[in-house]
Amino acid sequence: MQSSAKKAALPAITLAALGVVFGDIGTSPLYALKESFHAAHGLGINPENVLGILSIIFWTMTLVITIKYVAIVMRADNNGEGGIMALLALNLRNTNFSDRKKLLLIAIGFIGASLFFGDGIITPAISVLSAVEGLSIATDALDPYIVPIAISIVTALFVMQKYGTAFVGKFFGPLTLLWFFALGLLGISSIIQTPLVLGMLSPHWAIHFIVSNPLMAFFIMGAVVLTVTGGEALYADMGHFGPVPIRLAWFVVVLPCLLLNYAGQGALLLRDPNAIENPFYLLVPEWALYPMIFLATMAAVIASQAVISGVFSLARQAIQLGYLPRLSIKHTSDSEQGQIYVPLLNWILLAAIIVLILIFQTSSRLSHAYGLAVTMTMLCDTLLIAVFIRYTWKWSKPKLALLITPFLLLDLVLVSATSLKVLSGGWVPLLIGGIAFMLLMTWKDGRELTFSKLQQDTLPLDLFVQSIGEQANWVEGEAVFLTGTPTVVPHAMLHNMKHNKVLHQKNIILTVKIQDVPYVTDQDRFHVETMNQHFYRVELFYGFKDEMNIPMALEAVYQAIGLEYNLMQISFFVSRERIISTVGDGLAPWREKLFISMQRNTSPVSDFYQIPPNRVVELGSQIEI
Repeated sequence: MQSSAKKAALPAITLAALGVVFGDIGTSPLYALKESFHAAHGLGINPENVLGILSIIFWTMTLVITIKYVAIVMRADNNGEGGIMALLALNLRNTNFSDRKKLLLIAIGFIGASLFFGDGIITPAISVLSAVEGLSIATDALDPYIVPIAISIVTALFVMQKYGTAFVGKFFGPLTLLWFFALGLLGISSIIQTPLVLGMLSPHWAIHFIVSNPLMAFFIMGAVVLTVTGGEALYADMGHFGPVPIRLAWFVVVLPCLLLNYAGQGALLLRDPNAIENPFYLLVPEWALYPMIFLATMAAVIASQAVISGVFSLARQAIQLGYLPRLSIKHTSDSEQGQIYVPLLNWILLAAIIVLILIFQTSSRLSHAYGLAVTMTMLCDTLLIAVFIRYTWKWSKPKLALLITPFLLLDLVLVSATSLKVLSGGWVPLLIGGIAFMLLMTWKDGRELTFSKLQQDTLPLDLFVQSIGEQANWVEGEAVFLTGTPTVVPHAMLHNMKHNKVLHQKNIILTVKIQDVPYVTDQDRFHVETMNQHFYRVELFYGFKDEMNIPMALEAVYQAIGLEYNLMQISFFVSRERIISTVGDGLAPWREKLFISMQRNTSPVSDFYQIPPNRVVELGSQIEI
């Protein structure tokens, strides 16, 4: 019965996956083939060149998406979850790695994650701009309004984020399915007129083009990469839908429709070389132009929404793994815990996208900024999956080299080709990624230094509990002390004794630990150690995608201890560190100031752990780093 229920739900899940997973790669036909010819700088539009470029596109999609991501990378799941952070967590499980190797893996993961933030800014800008640019095909009178219309659409999209994607998400799947069917039908109508274009499926044309024009082919690869943007989303969103629906959607709908549309655009170019101005929209019959512009705009919005949701999800994972400071996170759905809204990140993304649109003005100019972030993220994925296959699947070095070398070489070619665009726009994702990487590493190093200083200035908890005896002034009630190091006395407890001269009858030393799995079951949520009649050491375990709710978890802890649970009788004590910059062996002075600024702007613990603010007592301490 369960198996048949899953089979019945498969079409619905596959349809939902279409709207979330394939929005980015699904809008690539709007600009990818046009930019491939523009990158060629005057390359003649003839059968050899058109079939050569189309063949390169087909085999790049086959190698990167079909074989690398769908067939290989999606097998490396972390309890069903995918994405570069999940892959990093899988690799860090290896206890045989030295600290140096782990740091190198973290750096690779951080680079990939940082560049994904850059992708989250560029994708909405280029997708919406390229869709709205169809208006210039309909009439020149609308040319001055393309940029304002694009900015208005993007602004509306980000304003709606606080309401969540549940309502709009119901329409994502059917609309995206309609979009792919439209792509396929447009392609078929053009292929029928020029069936010669189907020769693109033969690798002969790609090899012939590369051999005949090696330098030109290298330049073109910088634009061909636009056809595989969004490929990493197949892996990143695996946890939402599972591998089967994603693979089914790719092979049955997405891949055929994309190839048909690229072939149709190529066939149009063979009939009319002047169509290179905008081969996608010139493929559309005149009567269907405005409906297609509307559908393309909706597809661009869906693609943008998928990337924005991905950025929010990645930010939450980084926060819970300790790589970013606490940010205010709002849950926009009562039933789906994955639907979140990060206000600060939302407005930063919107401001950056508007600036990008105003700077570049057109999708062609913006495409120069697009490819580099994608190719470098894919290279990071290849390196991490190689480590995973070597040490988790236990493959031999020769066998691993045989599998990974083709992907590694292709990634290096794509990175090299897109790096030529650095001055004309590629600096944008590098700048964004560099800033994100700097923030991630600074927060990680700063927190490690802070914890080290905190441990130096306190006492072992076991010794403290043994020595306190009945000498303390005990007061009625329960106190929960949040600490990152359960083996030492929390600073908040020391300050409470120093200033208030009391201890509660029941004291729970609580540590929240994030596991390298996406979710932790309720049965494995906590571990309790009774130290004596006054002190309990509790560890709460969460996955890196779990929603952390300490009051809810404590109810089960109280039952295990044998205490009556009443949230309004519990006081939560939190130490609020004030970091002081000093000259010494710690962080570089500018990184110290950056870390202090980040630390001072973290969201309150009560918000992050969903503790009622009126139950929280914050006690400050000053730390020099």
